Amino acid sequence: MKTLLSIAPGGPETLQLTDVPTPEPGPGEVRVRVLACAINYPDVLVIEDKYQFKPPRPFAPGNEIAGMVDAIGDGVTGWAPGDRLIAFCSHGGLAEQIILPADQAIRLPEGYDPVEGAALLLTYGTSIHALVDRAALKAGETLLVLGAAGGIGLSALEIGKAMGATVVAAVSSEEKAAAATAAGADRTIVYGRGPFDKDGSRALAQLFKEAVGREGAHVIYDPVGGDYAEPALRSIAWEGRYLVVGFPAGIPRLPLNLTLLKACDVRGVFWGAFVAREPERHRRHVEQLMDWWGQGRIRPHIDRVYPLDQGGAAIAHLASRSAIGKVVVRVADTLG
Repeated sequence: MKTLLSIAPGGPETLQLTDVPTPEPGPGEVRVRVLACAINYPDVLVIEDKYQFKPPRPFAPGNEIAGMVDAIGDGVTGWAPGDRLIAFCSHGGLAEQIILPADQAIRLPEGYDPVEGAALLLTYGTSIHALVDRAALKAGETLLVLGAAGGIGLSALEIGKAMGATVVAAVSSEEKAAAATAAGADRTIVYGRGPFDKDGSRALAQLFKEAVGREGAHVIYDPVGGDYAEPALRSIAWEGRYLVVGFPAGIPRLPLNLTLLKACDVRGVFWGAFVAREPERHRRHVEQLMDWWGQGRIRPHIDRVYPLDQGGAAIAHLASRSAIGKVVVRVADTLG
């Protein structure tokens, strides 16, 4: 089988398309023919040895797949060859086949696009956990989403609307603002590219404050970090909840006096640890996402689709922060 391997630390250009033996499933495992693999920001970091998880080399990046069962190991029940699924894995998704623990697989209903299915779990899973479990977002509250036109931002926007919130989408271009509006944002704002000096930071804080209104943002969803974090925090409501989701713009330093003045909370969101610690609640979240997807209230937005031999270009495109929605690699020639 073909797989795109990281042989040594480096950028996307260092990945090598390689033929390796087809793996065999062990007890409790399924072998999956990968149909599509979504690209996420950890893929940018893991190949450069900058992510907290460092798989032994050689390894294939890619941790979010849609596929079809083509072999089952001893003791596996509930799955048969030909069944379609989606799954989150630590790595290995940029390959024609992958071995998964059967209990990690989630059935993909008939009629659901595998390319979109590959883009569901990490972004929408993170956002539903963040907004339901960590923020306790209520209908009628104001939700400010930073980076709202990326895959993770659009998922938070859509879930916020599904939960009855007023959603303010903050993005970096007019094109992204149009995408956020099309996805249901009530208001959009376009911010400049950091880093910001003191005057630029104050101006950005004022832009956020005007967008969220006098009461402030009850929940702030921040998958961006960097110089955007403090200005956003200055727009938070009394007893608001600031969600720390990611740091592609850098790890921010927040002045904690703001949390005192607003009696607000800063809450971390670590979806992977949540899934490991509370798998049943995670599955209930996925059931809710499937229900919303079936109703048309959410739908993974796909920016570009690449073939497997261009998986490095897919990672580079995501790293450029120009994608609107998710970047996906189509691994199989046909999607089953």
